[in-house]
Amino acid sequence: MSLDYWRNIEGSYPYQTTGNDILKLKGEYNPVNLSTLEKQLIGIRRHLHQYPELSKEEFETTAFIKKCLKEKGIQIRPTALKTGVFADIAGESEGPAIALRADIDALPIEEKTGLPYASKHKGIMHACGHDFHTAALLGAAFLLKENQDSLKGKVRLLFQPAEEAGAGAAKVIEDGQLDGIDAVIGLHNKPDIAVGTVGLKTGPLMAAVDRFKVEIEGKGAHAALPHNGFDPIVGASQLIVALQTIVSRNVNPLQSAILTIGKINGGSTWNVIPDTVVIEGTVRTFDSEVRNQVKQRFLAVTEQISAAFSLEANVKWHSGPPPLCNDEAITGLVRDAAHKAKLQVIDPAPSTAGEDFAYYLEHIPGSFAFFGTDGDHDWHHPAFTIDETAIIKASYFLYESAKRLLDSNEESKISD
Repeated sequence: MSLDYWRNIEGSYPYQTTGNDILKLKGEYNPVNLSTLEKQLIGIRRHLHQYPELSKEEFETTAFIKKCLKEKGIQIRPTALKTGVFADIAGESEGPAIALRADIDALPIEEKTGLPYASKHKGIMHACGHDFHTAALLGAAFLLKENQDSLKGKVRLLFQPAEEAGAGAAKVIEDGQLDGIDAVIGLHNKPDIAVGTVGLKTGPLMAAVDRFKVEIEGKGAHAALPHNGFDPIVGASQLIVALQTIVSRNVNPLQSAILTIGKINGGSTWNVIPDTVVIEGTVRTFDSEVRNQVKQRFLAVTEQISAAFSLEANVKWHSGPPPLCNDEAITGLVRDAAHKAKLQVIDPAPSTAGEDFAYYLEHIPGSFAFFGTDGDHDWHHPAFTIDETAIIKASYFLYESAKRLLDSNEESKISD
């Protein structure tokens, strides 16, 4: 492929390469056949990739999205949130109200892709592909606007902030952006799925995410005189082992849970028993009852092990997003739309990662898809990349999904 082609990529927000930049892309590309929209969306995605912003700090990203929408005459909705953009595209006919969602925040990761359009913000990177999601939703918005007169209802665009912080969706709901909406559709890129493939599954697709921090208080002493203290290191060691039995001995083997300790901090030198040890970790579950069961057993085991070693434990439990469970009827309609968009549909394996889109699904039915991007590295990796041919495909998928739900005569299934 000629580098000059990418230097002259069309669209409102072109990406300009400089010097001896080398652009590595997968797949077969024919520049002559690339549509103007696809060129524009690639340029948009690269702009966003160069200027990533962390959760709750997406100010430039918000302004950029608003600019893109206003240029197309799309109506921006008012919001009390400092970041994020919400907009409506309503047809002339009455019908359901469907929401399409993309997350817009980045991660505190130093980029190591070597791409010519790598992040210009040191220590911040779109390492989870939210730039891809945002560009894809903008593409869907442009398509919906072009066909606005034929829409049988209304489509609301949710450019959501702070997904990585885990509270963005909840704030969007509090802001009233889900009011009057009958169903919601979203997607997440999936590097291990080929471009042109979409993963759709009824029921649990992504896990609930809980985070814990346990401060174990003992009594410090000289390492040579352990009988003068209460050793929190020994107690913490026993606790870590005992906590693993919750999954192996309390959770039904036909169900699933993960309990991982990711951090231990205690002591300052080799010959002193410290006063305190802190452990931190996470629990992942796909079922709300299992989630509650694991938490209750966690608290009981922690209390009992601590007491056995004359220690005191202070547990701080942070409940993140619930399990993400797709609605059967909505997912069926979205599957029809995926076929119309000429995508291969697969039944994906559930992911133990979390996604705050689950908060929306607690309020209204919807469907969340895994969208193939054929990358070499998984989410949150400093060398994370996507195949950009997936962007236009994702835009058509979102567009067709919204149209399918609006055109459906099964409104009762949408609102049930």
